[in-house]
Amino acid sequence: MNKTFKTLDEQISILQSKGLIINNIPEAKEILLRENYFFLNGYRLLFMISESDKSFIPNADFDEVYAMFHFDRHIRNIIFKNLLIIENNIKSIMAYNLSMRYGYKEKDYLEAKNFTNDRKRKKQVDDLLRKMKRQIRINGGQHQATMHYMNKYGYIPLWIVVKILSFGIVGELYSILKYEDQKAIASDFNIERDDLIIYLPILANFRNLCAHEDILYSHKAQRDIENTKYHQELKIPKINEEYIYGKNDLFALVIILKQMLRKKDFNLMINELKYEIKVLEEKLHSISIEKVLNEMGFPLNYERIVDL
Repeated sequence: MNKTFKTLDEQISILQSKGLIINNIPEAKEILLRENYFFLNGYRLLFMISESDKSFIPNADFDEVYAMFHFDRHIRNIIFKNLLIIENNIKSIMAYNLSMRYGYKEKDYLEAKNFTNDRKRKKQVDDLLRKMKRQIRINGGQHQATMHYMNKYGYIPLWIVVKILSFGIVGELYSILKYEDQKAIASDFNIERDDLIIYLPILANFRNLCAHEDILYSHKAQRDIENTKYHQELKIPKINEEYIYGKNDLFALVIILKQMLRKKDFNLMINELKYEIKVLEEKLHSISIEKVLNEMGFPLNYERIVDL
């Protein structure tokens, strides 16, 4: 069955027919026009009776759903700016380590021999080097710093090149480095090499989600992180010996950021999230803030992570 265009009045009628209370119809129409009717899709599930019964729970109103939308937007901005810090940090640390070891000209640091010698990954190495050279060729002429180095020196050093590489490419680059290079880079964050291999694709995934303003609060990464001391210290509950929070959810990202951000940056981030959670709690009446935290993967004592 095809989806047909619905006027603002028809959109309001559909929501009301499903039990959603709308106290200010003109304001609701303006919000639907500006934000798009489908902004509701990712947030109304919290307010529905069940996945099979698409009706809204008693007393749920439009303002609550819109408050969830605003909450997600605000925490997305908080998370995004901290992910950009991590992105810059990993690019800088990687460029420093590799430039020191392999040189600062493309012909030196982009040699295949500088990467893993695992024959099974030769194609991956070759493909990634082609991607990097392509990004340098395409994006290099669009950035002042890269143009400056190319015009003045005839090459672009790695510490400049990383600025034009996507976070995804940088994560893939790390995955094909030699073991000792991976260890050296991970040690600058005081984390294990195996953990950083897992963390980088997750960070890139959440970073891209934030950049495209997708729904954050309920997002699940494709891969679980390993158990950490933070799971244990926060006494996160288990089901079938598996922690129910902090594995592939938003709190898993918080655990990664705890390990990779500087302490003052991380503590500021938690305080900002705490504020937004408090603001949202005051706007909810048909559901509890605990229900939202559960969808985020946040244990009720999440604030304690700053002291661990």
